[in-house]
Amino acid sequence: MQKGSEYRRLERVIKGFANHRRLQILDLLKREPELSIEDISARLKIGYMNASDHLRKMAIAGLVLKRNEGVTVRHKLSPRAESILVFCKKLE
Repeated sequence: MQKGSEYRRLERVIKGFANHRRLQILDLLKREPELSIEDISARLKIGYMNASDHLRKMAIAGLVLKRNEGVTVRHKLSPRAESILVFCKKLE
């Protein structure tokens, strides 16, 4: 059996993708890695702040990796997020 802290860590990961918008962002980043918040919000037709908040939560969960490029931050999937997308496809 896992310790309580391990359950909390797992909960953080699950909450990181347990939202339809976050799943859309994961799918988008799988198809088009290295997107900025502006790119993501434009492609999904959502507000900048909304996209930013989702990406922040996903980064905390270890699902998104960030790379600075001048004043722009580029986002791509972590290996954990890749595994989660495979898992989600099996649920369909």
